[in-house]
Amino acid sequence: MEKVLVSSCLVGNKVRYNASCLSVQESDLNWLHSRVELVVFCPEVSSGLPIPRAPAEIIEGNGGDVLLGFASVVGNDGIDVTQPFLSGAHSALKLCNAQRIKYAILADGSPSCGSSKIYDGTFSGRKIDGLGVTAALLEREGIKVFSQNTIGRLRAELEQNS
Repeated sequence: MEKVLVSSCLVGNKVRYNASCLSVQESDLNWLHSRVELVVFCPEVSSGLPIPRAPAEIIEGNGGDVLLGFASVVGNDGIDVTQPFLSGAHSALKLCNAQRIKYAILADGSPSCGSSKIYDGTFSGRKIDGLGVTAALLEREGIKVFSQNTIGRLRAELEQNS
């Protein structure tokens, strides 16, 4: 059975910055539980960030820029949390490598897990195209990243390869 890394918040764990979770469509969740082995992980919690915590955004860039040292992740309280975000991303990659995981479903919009959209760094609620730090690292290393909104694409790929 194929292993798939999944953001902890997408399976009901209240690990987001505000101690909440996100949801996945029930039909998608049922399909995942029947066809893959979910490996649940939160990069932010793995790096020691607390729950709840200040919301954070990538300032002047995206996850790839953070990996290169050109951008930072900062909480709305002004505290730089770049290092915990980098640590969490590397922990996710290490887990994927150890368990030979080739696919990930990450929470879109997150400065860690965003796979297509992230917040613009102004704390205004505006989203821009871009990857979070973990999503960027996983993709750079050849792991295909999907969001809670694109599980259908993962499903099609896995069914095509089986």
